[in-house]
Amino acid sequence: MSDLNTLESEILAAIDAAATEAGLEDIRVATLGKKGRISEQMKTLGKMSPEERKTMGPALNGLKDRVTDAIAARKAVLAEAALEARLASERVDVTLPLRPSPVEAGRIHPVSQVIDELSAIFADMGFAIAEGPDVETDELNFTALNFPEGHPARDMHDTFFFNEKTDGERLLLRTHTSPVQIRTMRTQEPPIRVIIPGRTYRCDSDQTHTPMFHQVEGLVIDKESHLGHLKWILEEFCKAFFEVDDIKMRFRPSFFPFTEPSMEVDIQCDRSGAEVKFGEGNDWMEILGCGMVHPNVIRNCGLDPDEYQGFAWGMGIDRLAMLKYGMPDLRAFFDADVRWIQHYGFRPLDMPTLAGGLSS
Repeated sequence: MSDLNTLESEILAAIDAAATEAGLEDIRVATLGKKGRISEQMKTLGKMSPEERKTMGPALNGLKDRVTDAIAARKAVLAEAALEARLASERVDVTLPLRPSPVEAGRIHPVSQVIDELSAIFADMGFAIAEGPDVETDELNFTALNFPEGHPARDMHDTFFFNEKTDGERLLLRTHTSPVQIRTMRTQEPPIRVIIPGRTYRCDSDQTHTPMFHQVEGLVIDKESHLGHLKWILEEFCKAFFEVDDIKMRFRPSFFPFTEPSMEVDIQCDRSGAEVKFGEGNDWMEILGCGMVHPNVIRNCGLDPDEYQGFAWGMGIDRLAMLKYGMPDLRAFFDADVRWIQHYGFRPLDMPTLAGGLSS
């Protein structure tokens, strides 16, 4: 019996000295495993007399129970200590601001934002979106749009031409999105109501011009369109885009080869302060060009100008963004400066809608 007391003292001392759960498991195996010290003692009961078993049996079972309880208690202590250590090492200061998610960090470029705003406005009026290639033929970019060979208006476009092909044809980077008007009229039956946003290219570079810029044009072709319809569309567009209740417009005679009559459109604004305000004041600002589609253009698209007529307009998307959101230099649009896009960009999930506000 004194041997059992000594064994118990040794085992309990080893349990109390265990510093890790792995070390405690080694002690458990060494004492209670199949070949453990207590298990070996239990095997000797079969060789004892009945009187000895009556004494040693309860003693060994009691020792086994006390050791098991001691191991469980020590394991709980070690587990709690390990948890405390982990909590201390992985502590987070919840008073610090959250890191922005990728959705919050990203920004929509102002050009993309304005294209979405234009699409929302004109879609509400029943317009579809038409697109075309950036590389065009001379015929679609100029000739079909009533630019005769050698016409001075061709020189105004500062065109990027490619090298001549073997057949003498020279492809070019489109100088306006008007070739898509030709493609649309040649492939769709009237009535036609489309807007055409896209990239355009001209040899020009300063504070308000870049070699690549963005333009949106609108085209309506049917049998009864007239300038009154054009005026209403442009007025509704300007009110919706600049988010004002009312705006005055004036139409000035101008010249474009592809429209007749042609007009420049000015809108009311106030430039007396640090920013331009639309829908108020006594100043005027040119915003776009428009007119009735020239009969020659309609004829070049395989339609009868005595049966069909229509109107078109065009404006710079980059300039619209500058006017609405106060950006002073067009060149910064293409600098890929993260600071600039963080300042002027838009949150990705704030999609512009007429009901919710275009730029809210």
